[in-house]
Amino acid sequence: MPDLLLELFSEEIPARMQAKAAEDLRRMVTDRLVAEGLVYEGAKAFATPRRLALTVHGIPARQPDLKQERKGPRVGGAEAAIQGFLKATGLNSLDEAKIQRDPKGDFYIALTEKPGKPAVDVLAEILPLIIRTFPWPKQMRWGELSAKSSALTWVRPLHSIVATFGIETEEPEVVKFDLSGISVGQTTRGHRFLAPDAFEVRRFDDYVAKLQHAKVILDPERRKEIILADARQLTFAQGFELVEDPALLDEVAGLVEWPVVLMGSFDKDFLSIPDEVIRATIRANQKCFVVRDPKTQKLTNKFIITANIEASDGGTAIIAGNERVIRARLSDAKFFYETDLKTKLEDRLPKLSDIVFHQKMGSQYSRVKRIEYISEALAHGGNQDVGKATRAALLAKTDLVSEMVGEFPELQGLMGRYYADLQGEDRQVSNAIEAHYKPVGPQDDVPRDPISFIVAIADKLDLLVGFWRNDEKPTGSKDPFALRRAALGFIRILLENNIRFALRTWIAFAGEVHKQQQKQTDALHVLAAAMTGLSGAGLHGDTLARAMLKVAPDLAEASAMKELGKSLAIGPSWQDELFAFIVDRFKVQLRDQGARHDLVDAVFALGGQDDLLMVVRRVEALGKFLDSDDGKNLLAGTKRANNILAIEEKKDKRKFDGAPDAALFKLDEEKALARAIAEVGPEASAAVAKEDFADAMTAMAKLRPAVDAFFDKVKVNDDDAAVRENRLKLLNEIRAATRAVADFSKIQD
Repeated sequence: MPDLLLELFSEEIPARMQAKAAEDLRRMVTDRLVAEGLVYEGAKAFATPRRLALTVHGIPARQPDLKQERKGPRVGGAEAAIQGFLKATGLNSLDEAKIQRDPKGDFYIALTEKPGKPAVDVLAEILPLIIRTFPWPKQMRWGELSAKSSALTWVRPLHSIVATFGIETEEPEVVKFDLSGISVGQTTRGHRFLAPDAFEVRRFDDYVAKLQHAKVILDPERRKEIILADARQLTFAQGFELVEDPALLDEVAGLVEWPVVLMGSFDKDFLSIPDEVIRATIRANQKCFVVRDPKTQKLTNKFIITANIEASDGGTAIIAGNERVIRARLSDAKFFYETDLKTKLEDRLPKLSDIVFHQKMGSQYSRVKRIEYISEALAHGGNQDVGKATRAALLAKTDLVSEMVGEFPELQGLMGRYYADLQGEDRQVSNAIEAHYKPVGPQDDVPRDPISFIVAIADKLDLLVGFWRNDEKPTGSKDPFALRRAALGFIRILLENNIRFALRTWIAFAGEVHKQQQKQTDALHVLAAAMTGLSGAGLHGDTLARAMLKVAPDLAEASAMKELGKSLAIGPSWQDELFAFIVDRFKVQLRDQGARHDLVDAVFALGGQDDLLMVVRRVEALGKFLDSDDGKNLLAGTKRANNILAIEEKKDKRKFDGAPDAALFKLDEEKALARAIAEVGPEASAAVAKEDFADAMTAMAKLRPAVDAFFDKVKVNDDDAAVRENRLKLLNEIRAATRAVADFSKIQD
């Protein structure tokens, strides 16, 4: 079957747009082909700085014929309806129609056949439409308007189009269409400098070979392989090691059509700057890779350039030009770094007051103070060093007003850690300054040190609470403050560090910090002290209201704090909304890790579940239990009990709660089930109270034989109404007993 070759040749396409553009081109063309009845065998798209290319193979030579059946008016119906039917279907008379009989009578049926068009004609219709509606993030308009054509919008000026269609053994046919006067044919060009002359291509294999001869590597993956292999070889030959950077590699591969790898150097004096600063400077300004010494893992004064040309001088001028620019950039970076070292981090705090974080949440300084208070409370509740936690929280954002972070925002946190180390801060404090932003993505590590994860939790909790409290929640398509990412990071910190955390309590606490910040600054320390772990309960301990009422009598503002504690017992709706948002992200996280969504729902359906770590452990234990024969059979029995109860409760319009009457048990199986429930219920509840979910499941397993025997021997809907009601109450006891561990009605078979 014929193949399509399409190339859109233009001025340079921004590297960041190329991958998505190639995928969009493949999707848009193939979707339209399928919609037109042209089902293809395979398709692949490519991008270089100057072209988007697509090959679609195995396209039928023409569309299939389309047969349509259209129902008309009733036989003997109104003349106007009949004439309208004939006109709409193109029939000359009713003699050309068929008559179809159905229960409502006899009706005219028009059978029409629309012959399919040649595929090349279909392509000539759909390709210009796709090009004109291509979804570039940014476009430009060029060309002259005329009576026959309008100016075309495209990411950069479009010069020519290759569009050929045909089978391998024959000369391909050009797909002819008009697009604002742009040439459509078989002609393309190679590398802008190394092979600028035009040449003709026939089909994809011919196209790829001729492009390579013209110094263009079409496949971006192949360009990346060449760059990486040559860079590794060049650095290894000098005893060094390439610092690999996948994101930079993607970008560089989108900047060149014929990659040539070179090595440059800079003055060793610049190595006094932190490695991360050197890397950020060279990466951001020159798109170059840095090189390290494998023995010390420190950077050397070398860097890797990827040129787009085979220079006659071997690249000497290219290297010199890059060295000149990098020298200037590193000089600036060194100046910024040395200037920053002259000012202590705490002396930068006043500048944070001049930076508005959000109009409803005040300045960055206000945010720092909230994080400090929340960190203080977390440190109290987790029995950690309060002084270190509050010091780290206070300094965590100070590098935002440093010269270096102003130049390279991606170094926030990292520079704070460097400056904190150099001014003699405790190592836990300086590490927390860097780590409190983590994790910044799904592949990033979470902070592990207690002081670091305390400040990280405080930072994310303040962010989430602030936006929900001020009704600035993310929408389905917009999340400008990355609140979903913050919630997922918050969840990962808790789970991966095995942190017990009373989520609703801490949401309420952070909300009160926001509320009290401008009213009673002194009360915030009282709030923090109130979160000290009660009876060793730690971060998952008593509710905030009870904690305050217990701590408050010893404090100067006892009366006010009692009222405050009482008011927090009932949270505003935004707290429920934020809790639900975090739980939704939590469910997504668990599903991504392979947990069954129905088990998560079954645990949350019990209500009062806000310790995410305990939910995970309960779900894990429940999953193992349901994998066993006892678990599967008990689930089946419980579901049967639920189904019977649902039917009978609907029929009788009442609930069958309350304890069953032992005097009404007529069969041994009833008595055995009642004894099993009486034994298992307290045993399972006690195990859950001790957070031993495996033991709780073991207790639940004891119900299985009694439930099986009951359904095997006992007729629930007995003719005696009193016995029937008693047996339904016994079924309700099964449901109540299993709810000690989960709501089994939410679990799928």
